[in-house]
Amino acid sequence: MEKTKQDRLKRSAEITESYFLFLDKHITDVISGDIDHFMEINQIASKLFLSHKHLTATVQNETGNHPCYFYDIKIIEAAKKMLSDTNKSVSEIARILTYDPSNFSKFFKKFVGQTPGQFRKENKK
Repeated sequence: MEKTKQDRLKRSAEITESYFLFLDKHITDVISGDIDHFMEINQIASKLFLSHKHLTATVQNETGNHPCYFYDIKIIEAAKKMLSDTNKSVSEIARILTYDPSNFSKFFKKFVGQTPGQFRKENKK
């Protein structure tokens, strides 16, 4: 039986939601130390029982952005939270997020427009 367009759209939304839920748990697991590295998109796709190509196309069609964009944004959100809510050093936060400290600062500045230290000064609770 052929899937209707509505069924395909529903499945597309389910895949995208599954991806977001997986990212949330995965990032939490890395931060807590339960996992020592971030998975690549192809590994995540495999865990969701999808091909890399299918996951990428589906998320991109649903949202207008590549899955990596959301991965990076969620990592940045976690970094912002740690910078605001903890006294951990920027280097320690970088290591928790599996980054070399200088690469982390460049990554953070690219998305936020300021260094982690500048962000912390303006947002410390």
